[in-house]
Amino acid sequence: MTNIYSMLKMLICIYLTLCFCSCNSQVQTVPKGDFVAYFDYFTYTGEDDFYKNNPLSDNSQFYNPILPGWYSDPSICTNGEDYFLVTSTFVYYPGVPIFHSKDLVNWKQIGHVLDRPSQLEKFQGQHVSGGIFAPDISYNPHNQTYYMITTNVGAGNFFVKTKDPFGEWSEPIYLPEVGGIDPSFFFDDDGRAYIINNDGMDGKELYDGHRSIRVREFDVKTDKTVGEWKMLVNGGVNLAEKPIWIEGPHIYKIKGEYYLMAAEGGTGPNHTEVIFKGDSPMGTFKPWDKNPILTQKHLQGNRPNPITCAGHADLVQTKEGDWWAVFLACRPIDNKFENLGRETFIMPVRWSDDGYPYMTKDDEVIPMILKRENVTRGADVTFGNFDWRDDFNSASLGLEWMTLRAPAEDLYSLTENQGYLSLKSSDIKVTDKKTPAFLTRRMQHHKFVATSRMYFNPSDDQDVAGILLFKDEKHYLFFSIQGLENEKGIRVEQVNGEGNSSVLAHSTLPLQKDQPVDLKVVSNGTDYDFYYSTDGNNWQQVAQGVSTQVLSSANAGGFTGTTIGMYATKSSEK
Repeated sequence: MTNIYSMLKMLICIYLTLCFCSCNSQVQTVPKGDFVAYFDYFTYTGEDDFYKNNPLSDNSQFYNPILPGWYSDPSICTNGEDYFLVTSTFVYYPGVPIFHSKDLVNWKQIGHVLDRPSQLEKFQGQHVSGGIFAPDISYNPHNQTYYMITTNVGAGNFFVKTKDPFGEWSEPIYLPEVGGIDPSFFFDDDGRAYIINNDGMDGKELYDGHRSIRVREFDVKTDKTVGEWKMLVNGGVNLAEKPIWIEGPHIYKIKGEYYLMAAEGGTGPNHTEVIFKGDSPMGTFKPWDKNPILTQKHLQGNRPNPITCAGHADLVQTKEGDWWAVFLACRPIDNKFENLGRETFIMPVRWSDDGYPYMTKDDEVIPMILKRENVTRGADVTFGNFDWRDDFNSASLGLEWMTLRAPAEDLYSLTENQGYLSLKSSDIKVTDKKTPAFLTRRMQHHKFVATSRMYFNPSDDQDVAGILLFKDEKHYLFFSIQGLENEKGIRVEQVNGEGNSSVLAHSTLPLQKDQPVDLKVVSNGTDYDFYYSTDGNNWQQVAQGVSTQVLSSANAGGFTGTTIGMYATKSSEK
């Protein structure tokens, strides 16, 4: 027994020694190369109060939004067994994330529809809210082909297609004869196809925001439109009330009848979804007398957990026969902290006695907890609070990461130093409407903690790198380290509008050569705190209580939410 005990003790000692050597070796590893900043990891932890205070008690329950954070303009389709969902990306690359589900509750991102530069033209020079608008995904059972049609603000309307949505999509096929924005496909039972879109008026617009919904037939064999366009909707439900921005149209055939659904009121607080019924895709469509079928615009702003801006919906029928709708909406704090942007929600569809679909009526609120019978919520879901980490051990970026306008592959590397994201210090800044050295992911919670470990090797005193909280070219917060003459400095810079830049906090950083620094951003919902650590344990506060309103859509405008990631550039300040 003594011999066995001695042997076990010796093995344990050897194991601990090996572990120590391995850990010590890892700590001593210092990335080297032609880059200025090396990020060892990036973590993101959601800490929203609603999810903490309202835990799900049933395995068939799930949270709204199903895609929290900036996933706007959702569109959905099914082949009868699988569901696929896409959302807008504007000038972020890659474009149009595509998600897959078997049950409408458990979603997984399977890639991007537009994942090659050749599919995304003329992005350079476009502001963040330009680029790709409102993608529509459809399945045509007559040729077993999936179509994604969208607007590139800088190049026009186009579509791509595939037989395998898990694989690659085609090169863009542009439709110069289809104007306006928000095109979608409708494939009828008889095999004929149509494109529906928002457009202006041929004559004089009666008021600002006066738009129409048009339809044109499409030939799936030649991939071209045929015939003339026809206006289906002039202005909206009631032209006398001067409805604005009728957009996001979809046509459905349900039990032999044709329905046209669209959004009104713009994508702000007055957003609504409306429904029309017609006798054919090219026929006459009349609005339901009980419109809208989805809105929250008339509800009190001080209600608990307000959901606003609801609209831009798409319908899908499940294999069980019931109907659901995906749509965009926002979750602001105090109606002014709207940093998450327009998110993807889902709701069951009900039917009126006279045969119209609707999601809300009267003072009904959009629920944040739903239940789908006979569906089990998985462990790895897209909603609620979650922990996320990237150690950069892969040779390619994870699907969460994005760049601006192009792949930026000449500005970063995952292979130069295995296990690190390496960033160059580019002269291009995020204000330039080009492609900076910036890799980012969506903010998905009001309250969160994000951390990263960075090795910073400046080539001169203009190199600067760190964590960027980014709304658009004129609204961001930069938590950065800069190389100084004989030391390094750390600061928090705020840009809030054209030419409105200010340093909120700065100090000298006690950082030795080749010593890493940990950076941490804590969001409390309405303000941010910024910390650093040089030993991985003790955190020093750089700035506290920095208002998040600078990054809110209520302040900055635009169509995107806020992202957070790693950024390196050249500074004009010393």
